[in-house]
Amino acid sequence: MHRQSKNKAHRVSNWAAAAFATFCFGLGPSALAQHTPPRPFAFAAVGDTAYSIENEQAFDRMVDAMNRAPLAFVAHVGDFEADPRPYAHSPDTISMPCTDERYAQVLASFQRSVHPFVLTPGDNDWADCHFLQARQFDPLERLDTLRTKFFPPGRSLGQRTIPLTSQATTPGFASSRENLRWRTHGVVFATLHTVGSNDNRGLSPALDAEQAARMAANLAWLKQAFAAAKAPGVLGLVLFTQANIGFETHWTHNLKTRYVRSAGGSVPQQVGGSAYDPLVKALADEMLSFDRPLLFVHGDTHLYRVNRPLLNPKTGRFFDHFTRLEVFGDPDSHWVRVTVDPAKPGLFTIDAETVPGNRAH
Repeated sequence: MHRQSKNKAHRVSNWAAAAFATFCFGLGPSALAQHTPPRPFAFAAVGDTAYSIENEQAFDRMVDAMNRAPLAFVAHVGDFEADPRPYAHSPDTISMPCTDERYAQVLASFQRSVHPFVLTPGDNDWADCHFLQARQFDPLERLDTLRTKFFPPGRSLGQRTIPLTSQATTPGFASSRENLRWRTHGVVFATLHTVGSNDNRGLSPALDAEQAARMAANLAWLKQAFAAAKAPGVLGLVLFTQANIGFETHWTHNLKTRYVRSAGGSVPQQVGGSAYDPLVKALADEMLSFDRPLLFVHGDTHLYRVNRPLLNPKTGRFFDHFTRLEVFGDPDSHWVRVTVDPAKPGLFTIDAETVPGNRAH
């Protein structure tokens, strides 16, 4: 028994040392990257968490569960607090969102992670703060505060950190510190800051200007992520964002009809475009010249699902190397394990991880 425990501790120690070394040198050329072949690893994806005081506790249980797993990092795809509108009706069951106090509580919960922790923001976290009736907040001020508090320069959150490249280091994008990129074991990862509620477009001239600038930054960052993922030795690309960017709105009428009928509905007449349209188009255009597996991870609509929803504009069929993962959302406080295995043609294996203490009763 003692020998087994000792051997297990030795294996864990070796894994942690290798992971730390890879993270430290994986952002650029290094002797380790040149001489160590890529090997399997796993990361966690979560989002749309802690919409009530009860589910804040559920989030802590989820962090505990992830802390027990051998993970390279944890990615949170935004909406780390409640929508401000329900708070007016249930102040006893929901922590007041948008405040500095709430931001501090959320940050402390993230820092409980023993693994590196990476965030991309959601609309609840700043864009919807003008809906809060109990206090007055300017969403643009909240965005600046969020960027300062949750995105330390050059590194992740978590008790063990990893180095990250921020778009803020790119000329012309100094404010986009939340758009991040990193690489480990031959896979490129990047975050894109799109949020629910039509990306916060259509509310005021000032917010429209912010959205336009943020979308321009996202499109530039997306292009850089694809360029990095096309480099020799890279196995694939993973993108994280909060918003459900509406892949289905770009489907053919026949595909839309089949999809909507499965839920007992009919296809509505589409009027105007979506704020996400440029991003969907950019993804499709990039995929035409990208032949490696891509995993697109988002939240927003709280429906756990894995599918291939991006339509190839040339063939009218779905890209078979583009996979969408939507994480669990409140009230379901569970996490998703993504295993990256270079030996598998599809590269990514996705497993829903149910936290026993968070099951519905």
